[in-house]
Amino acid sequence: MKKTLVGICAFCTSLIASAQYTETINSNRPGGSQGAFAVGTEVLQIETGLKLGNDEHKLTHTDTDFWGIDYGVRYGFFKEQLEVSLLGSYLNTTVTNTKGITSEELKYSNFRSNTLGVKYLIYDPYKKRMFEKPNLYSWKANNRFKWRDLIPAVSLYAGANILFGDNQLMYYPYINDNLETKITPTAALITQNNWGRWVFVMNIIAEKIGDEYPTYAGIFTMTHAASAKVSIFAEYQTIKNDLYSDDIARFGGAYLFTKDLQVDLSGLVNFKDTPSRWQVALGFSYRIDMHKQDEMIKEGRKGKIEKASTKEKKEKKKKNNIPEPIE
Repeated sequence: MKKTLVGICAFCTSLIASAQYTETINSNRPGGSQGAFAVGTEVLQIETGLKLGNDEHKLTHTDTDFWGIDYGVRYGFFKEQLEVSLLGSYLNTTVTNTKGITSEELKYSNFRSNTLGVKYLIYDPYKKRMFEKPNLYSWKANNRFKWRDLIPAVSLYAGANILFGDNQLMYYPYINDNLETKITPTAALITQNNWGRWVFVMNIIAEKIGDEYPTYAGIFTMTHAASAKVSIFAEYQTIKNDLYSDDIARFGGAYLFTKDLQVDLSGLVNFKDTPSRWQVALGFSYRIDMHKQDEMIKEGRKGKIEKASTKEKKEKKKKNNIPEPIE
């Protein structure tokens, strides 16, 4: 899971210190936020899920049932810190509009969102910590809170929202005469704190920049690795827009079947009745791992930070009589 299986917390410290690539899948599902770390070079990742829900608007007397597919394709290239992604959603909706004693039913289906973007890790506070030697005489000294733990990894995300065709899903909610701009930029500041089995992620987002009604949002996600296979999360999202603002809570969990396959289950509710919302989702994430070389960080002469290849790691282990892990 997201921010989550940054190596599945049992291996959290060593894996995060070894740059972006991890031995287990690093998925953004099932929550709505992005983690700060990329998937790693030459890693292609598919994240998708089926969702089902309802929106009921008290003022407009509309009741909307929907099902849809969320999808994401992520690829790491050129540098460990860099990732390109396509994120989107397809919806099939049935809207019941009640006027007095009569009601009208309308059905719409189309893409609700498509965002092509790039994420880059600009600061990683965990790089040098792999060189720190543990205190062999004090468990408390090794596990106590340190102020530096509050310093997160930081990424920047930039992309373009691309909408296709002339369909009702492109209209602003409950405003029938305002069509959304088809191509608009989006940007986000992403932070991530790794605290042992806990991971905290924050996204500050600006969407539809330059549109008549831009959207600003904040997503705050806390994830806990209950075991090497199971993770759970809780998430709060606030949305600010002149036409639609909301406060949303998400919760759920993920299960790691293999190091390249994760399944997840989640739910969503909000805290208003214009509209009131609920949603459930079931999804999976799958990684096609073509990663050939880990950009391991090592300390060179005079404390200079250098990179070591996978080959160098294996040769060092062999020299020190350290056996290779059994897959």
